[in-house]
Amino acid sequence: QARSDGNDFIVGPLTRQEVDVAASAWPGLPMLALNFLSAGRAAPSGMNQFALSPEDDAREIARRMLASGQKRGVALSPTGDWGTRVLAALTQELQAGGGVLLAQAVYDPAEHDYATPIRAVLGTDQSIARRQRLQALLGQRLEFEPRGRADLDFVFAPAQAGQARLLRPQLRFQYAGNAPVYATSDAYAANGGVANQDLDGLIIPAMPWVVPSSGAASAVRASVAAAAGDSSDWQSGLYAFGYDACQLAVAIAAAGSNVERVRVAGLTGDLRLGADGRVHREPAWARISRGGEPQLLGNPVMGSSGD
Repeated sequence: QARSDGNDFIVGPLTRQEVDVAASAWPGLPMLALNFLSAGRAAPSGMNQFALSPEDDAREIARRMLASGQKRGVALSPTGDWGTRVLAALTQELQAGGGVLLAQAVYDPAEHDYATPIRAVLGTDQSIARRQRLQALLGQRLEFEPRGRADLDFVFAPAQAGQARLLRPQLRFQYAGNAPVYATSDAYAANGGVANQDLDGLIIPAMPWVVPSSGAASAVRASVAAAAGDSSDWQSGLYAFGYDACQLAVAIAAAGSNVERVRVAGLTGDLRLGADGRVHREPAWARISRGGEPQLLGNPVMGSSGD
């Protein structure tokens, strides 16, 4: 229908299943699909793919850890396919760079108390067990503060926003210590308000769109805010995604067959088109402040425990 209507470029579709179908019934027009094809599916020539992928977030996190000299850590991921895919992406990238996960555990995102899996990955359950044995031997109650493992360079705790606001304070309460805690960008919701204060200290690969003082993205945000007011429709990452899809479509059409020319300083990150037809996104980096706002981070420093 798009072709018969005289269009010469298609943007979309959005879901992975729809993108798979579009690849099978590709109309021969240049296309920017707004998701990645399923694993093992090859894109036809002229079909490009742009997605906000949590697996890409995880790979970027692993690269930043390695660049900071943070090679030994633990992972705490949610049950289900999303958590499995994200953990696999981080593990693969981390191990390729000489890093290692010392322990990993899963939590149920439907629950609110994550103490058991947190203690398991931090090693505080072993410390608690030692106290219980000593108390049994001595026959008296001991003053006690559990100790987590001292060999951690990082904690990886991917989560959706609601779970992240529960998980981050519990990690602190369970003696995660000074090890930096990383999560995917899903952990931060721009419309979270004061609840985002619970994310204090969390490091995320952020969209420039949500980070104050992030150059051109801040200027665009101010312009949109002036025009759209307090509506939440434009504040989410999906608005930035759509904005960047438009910029990419223009850049791809202008570049012709020279994919090296496709470079966009976008609201979701710095974007470039690879020879495989996938758009590669380099995010901004931010640490959530005590006030719940993401604060821009600089380049990693080798050996820095807190980035």
